[in-house]
Amino acid sequence: MTTADTGTGPAGPPSEPRTRPTPRPPDTPTRRGPADPVKTLMHRHRTLCEHAVDPMEIAAGLEADGVTDRTAARFRHRDVFSLAEELYARVPRAETPPDAPGSEPVRRGRGVRAVLHLLPGALCAVTVAAVATTAHAPTPVAAQWIDAPSTQLCQTVVGAAGACLVLLALRLCVRHGPLRARCPSTRAAGLWTCWLAGYALCGDWLLRLLLAGGPDLPHVRPQFATGTALALTCAVVPAAWCAHWFAARVRRGLADSRCLAAFGSRVRPLLLVAVTMQLAALVALSAAVDAAVGDGGAGPVTATTALGLLLFLARLLARHGFPAAAAAGPAAAVALEAAALASVPAARLPVLAPLGKPAETAVALLGPSVVPAVACALPAAGLLLYALRALTGASAHAPDPVAAPAAPPAEADRP
Repeated sequence: MTTADTGTGPAGPPSEPRTRPTPRPPDTPTRRGPADPVKTLMHRHRTLCEHAVDPMEIAAGLEADGVTDRTAARFRHRDVFSLAEELYARVPRAETPPDAPGSEPVRRGRGVRAVLHLLPGALCAVTVAAVATTAHAPTPVAAQWIDAPSTQLCQTVVGAAGACLVLLALRLCVRHGPLRARCPSTRAAGLWTCWLAGYALCGDWLLRLLLAGGPDLPHVRPQFATGTALALTCAVVPAAWCAHWFAARVRRGLADSRCLAAFGSRVRPLLLVAVTMQLAALVALSAAVDAAVGDGGAGPVTATTALGLLLFLARLLARHGFPAAAAAGPAAAVALEAAALASVPAARLPVLAPLGKPAETAVALLGPSVVPAVACALPAAGLLLYALRALTGASAHAPDPVAAPAAPPAEADRP
């Protein structure tokens, strides 16, 4: 019997013991390769993630770029906010440069903008006072000179110069500060605004003239509603403040909300409060100016308030990235006012006589101010309903692209 059979012979070389794999420490980062779907977004939106102050700002930028909850599901996240939280956690924050401006220049810039928004009302008040003073001033040349400039010509020159200065100040106000539009507005939007301002100045006078059978063009001297112009230019200050208040409160809501529904429920009351504050300011300014100037009572006050509210809502939508809706509201008001003016001369034709009945009846019952009041109030209500739905998205409150840092180069989009 061999040793192999008995098993009592010398044992062979011992086998090496099996070693267990060393477990990876829990804090060791896992290498993320092409299987990491979030890495592409990290490179594509690196600038946004580096300068974001909270995950909600990243969520707003993603939503503005077209990323929805369905898109986030492809990146293994339940919604855009969960995806934004991972991007905020994985991308390091950009350090503030040592020579960054402090709070003192920021406060100084806010003070300059506040003075800028006071400028249109101040210039309009000075122009109204100068025109009224020129009306009682003596003729600058001898009365026997036939071709000498008259007092009426001096009023026209002073009024035109003041109007140009007011328009320049208004343009500066809408290009800087809380009333600056995020996207450049179309040329048509400026035309609609100029029409509304022109109708507010002399539309009631023109409508009365048309209803009386005029105009007698060689002897026509327009009458301007100076109280309306003064109230609207003074309303720039509360409009800028309400727009800034709304934007600041919404930005705070971005940091506290955890889903789109919660964010929308916070935005709607803030929007209603901002619109209510602007409406109250318009009513107070219009009533105060009407009491001082005496333009006609409740009718002009209502028309001025409706126009101011329409322009405020249009500018608020343009400020948050909805230029088409911002232009549609004033365009609808212009169409209604133009239709009311055109219906009066058209009704002089026998076939089109019924067209002038609505405007004639409304003016006879409520005065000529009913036309701009209705023409501006209806589009303003439509813009408010649209804003309650449009401004609840996080992308409507994304950082301003003008103030945002430059986009990364094309190579940064690659994973």
